[in-house]
Amino acid sequence: MTLLNNLLTSLPFMNAERADYAISSFWPMLEAAILYTIPLAVIAFSFGLLIALVVAVICTLPGPNVLTKILQSLCRVYISIIRGTPMLVQIFIIFYGLPEVGITLDPFPTAIIAFSINIGAYAAETVRAAISAIPKGQWEASYAIGMNYSQAFIRTIMPQALRISVPSLSNTFISTVKDTSLASLVWIAELFRMAQNITAENYEFILIYTEAALIYWIFCFLLAMGQMRLEKHLSRHL
Repeated sequence: MTLLNNLLTSLPFMNAERADYAISSFWPMLEAAILYTIPLAVIAFSFGLLIALVVAVICTLPGPNVLTKILQSLCRVYISIIRGTPMLVQIFIIFYGLPEVGITLDPFPTAIIAFSINIGAYAAETVRAAISAIPKGQWEASYAIGMNYSQAFIRTIMPQALRISVPSLSNTFISTVKDTSLASLVWIAELFRMAQNITAENYEFILIYTEAALIYWIFCFLLAMGQMRLEKHLSRHL
């Protein structure tokens, strides 16, 4: 610890007091990231991806009947509304608006719902575009060996579509990690909220927020490296 303190104080903008602030604030913010930021991003992305798959499948159904047309219209409206409004507004509607109609949610479920709905709308377009990008010959080849629509979709089309979607979906997940900072506005003690609490005590705004940005960058860098490895793995096996 003394070595780290000496290293920090050697920087031109750092004195002993600021070095102590930097060291003492790092672990609380890292803990908040591990306990709240990452779990929130993982859970919300998982639910959001499930929503996206359902919406994308509905939007790509062939030869729609009346029911399918209604479902596709509802999906288009959902995507348009979510993509056309800020996530902050969506979070506030769920957290502050729903209690007016008798529905009260705790902060963490609020954030999960808001992020999942938002991710679902954006990821649905990614998956839908990937499904549409698969050549029609893949469908015809599947039908030629006796598969029906569901079998062709699950066994032939979807694996290829997910492979195409990996870069965009990975970027969405990385963006979700950063966007969890919005959850601080509904009192979730995630990384950015912890940074706000610390700056309220010592007023070292530049120092603490820069440190928080560094922690976000470390997590996103590691995720980006994982994305590259995943893409290489899928390229070799699919």
